[in-house]
Amino acid sequence: MAYSAEAIRRARARLEKEKTDREAEHQRHLQEAYSRLPQLRELDQKIQKTMVEAVQAVFSQNAGLEVLEQAKKENLALQQQRESLIQTNFAEGFLDESPICSKCGGNGYVGNAMCECLQELCRQEQKKELSLLSGSRETFADFRLEYYSDQYDPKYGASPRDIMKLTYEKCCRYAKTFTENADNLMFIGGTGLGKTFLSACIAGEVANKGYCVVYETASRLFSRLEQAKFTGSEEARTQTAKYYACDLLILDDLGTEMPGQFVTAALYSLLNERLLDGKPMVISTNLNVDEMAQRYSPQIASRIHGEFSRLTFVGDDIRVLKNRRS
Repeated sequence: MAYSAEAIRRARARLEKEKTDREAEHQRHLQEAYSRLPQLRELDQKIQKTMVEAVQAVFSQNAGLEVLEQAKKENLALQQQRESLIQTNFAEGFLDESPICSKCGGNGYVGNAMCECLQELCRQEQKKELSLLSGSRETFADFRLEYYSDQYDPKYGASPRDIMKLTYEKCCRYAKTFTENADNLMFIGGTGLGKTFLSACIAGEVANKGYCVVYETASRLFSRLEQAKFTGSEEARTQTAKYYACDLLILDDLGTEMPGQFVTAALYSLLNERLLDGKPMVISTNLNVDEMAQRYSPQIASRIHGEFSRLTFVGDDIRVLKNRRS
């Protein structure tokens, strides 16, 4: 599983701050303990001395095992005295020196592998990023089928509620069973029918499983790609690299961006590279296949039509219905 460079940077900064805060807190408690019990400082000085003697014995050609063993015995006795003194005079954990993570010591990595503590912080940072981008914190549990009519519609051969129930269930299943080799989804339907809502739900659920998810509106994605191409900005290139590298790219409102040759070329490149790499996408749009071919190109429409599972969104604009009920 991959995380964006920005999410990792923020997560590592948080871990470093937690580590620094823990060490600073321990030093404050230690100085307070020395002030209250001067004998504790004396014990620590003696412990430090025995440790130095042990190290010197190891590297001294003239010193034997006897000197080393003696230093160890003295150190152990002093440690026991220290522990007894602390237990008698201070609350449990007051002078705890354990690191914030027992597996990595607070460094974030065990060998070359990212530790679980840093992975969790990466997941949290990624979810924050998704919430800001989508402007939504909704979950699948917040989805309401009552906004869709239960009246049979001959145009669809079913009621909008039945169709959206099936769409909702497919989205839930997709998020729950998501892997790096998951299918691509295409959400097609008019405005205000829940495409963005369910896209955000998928983003949050998949990100919570530890995958790198990038949620972006079409207008913002193409604007950033254009900036990266024509300004030569290293920061812009780094920002747009995530569109190609993330485990799941969610492209919302395709067709609302300003059209042009650059957009068509950028969309084809993005689609082609992610499809070749087997990296899944979720795209939402108001355009049908014919409109997509006309706006972009027949090649793009064909790739999307052939490589994406289509989910239809039908019904009345939920925003209008909510306003009527309020």
